Amino acid sequence: MRVLVTGGAGYVGSHTCLALLRGGHEVIVVDDLRNASIEALKRVQRLAGRALTFHQFDMRDGERLDKVFAEGPIDCAIHFAALKAVGESVEKPLEYYENNLLSTLTLCRSMLRFGVSRLIFSSSATVYAPLSPMPVDEDAPLGCANPYGWTKLMCEQILRDVAHANPSFSCVLLRYFNPIGADSSGEIGEDPNGVPNNLMPFITQVALEKFKQLQVYGDDYDTLDGTGVRDYIHVSDLARGHLAAMDYAMGHTGCVAINLGTGRGYSVLDIIQAFESVNGVQVPYVIGPRRPGDMAIVYANTQRARELLGWETELNIEDMCRDAWRWQKRNPAGYGDK
Repeated sequence: MRVLVTGGAGYVGSHTCLALLRGGHEVIVVDDLRNASIEALKRVQRLAGRALTFHQFDMRDGERLDKVFAEGPIDCAIHFAALKAVGESVEKPLEYYENNLLSTLTLCRSMLRFGVSRLIFSSSATVYAPLSPMPVDEDAPLGCANPYGWTKLMCEQILRDVAHANPSFSCVLLRYFNPIGADSSGEIGEDPNGVPNNLMPFITQVALEKFKQLQVYGDDYDTLDGTGVRDYIHVSDLARGHLAAMDYAMGHTGCVAINLGTGRGYSVLDIIQAFESVNGVQVPYVIGPRRPGDMAIVYANTQRARELLGWETELNIEDMCRDAWRWQKRNPAGYGDK
């Protein structure tokens, strides 16, 4: 199939492009590279032994997006393009609402204009209301704690309404939990700007001695070791989930939300200990106060993914830690061009 991937140079996007190319699909990427690297796509093509088509522009530019659709028939779109830093979204809410909602609206308009009716949307577990029962399933109450989460939930509603108004439209809303790890080659991985916001890249950069120590936010939660528990999923498993969702969308219409996680929670200290054990390196850490809004435990009910997509994870926490460290060791400056 001929697949449009918006935000395809980013962390999850690049791994999905690699899976698509390896699966024999033709890939067209649109990315403005404000939070990504062209080097990631160069490496994806090298790993796959196949070329993709790249366009650099802001997804809100409807005229340029129409030109991409006009170049040839597109069978499916996978929509990653979005601003995604939770903390920054609190500081710059208008920028997040404008970017994330308008890029989705622009994509939908182009798709409908050119008769493209299959869409996979990169959503998030942040759409679930705090204090939802665990494991959280797709019918749990919805509600967000930050503007980033609200942009995802608002985009979900937009896509549900588009599907309702267009009976031939098919959309799969993939609600990710916590992607970590990297491709096993060590050639592509997570390359955050500045100080990492997420746990694993902070761990790898502490292990690399870029930072003196990791701060653990709270050790007084109602968990086995007192630290927060999350559902960590290997990014390569997550990429496979997008291909499974694409296959599902080709045979179904309407709009459905599906969790992508492992269905198991690991604490912050579990991750640190697994990383140290697998890689033989030390990760110094200190315990700090809780962060406002953090929940004690969040992990997925993955039954719907198994039933509808025939998908489940294959890689474990040791694989995640090993692959993340392989990427960081081989690329101490990330892609080096941002």
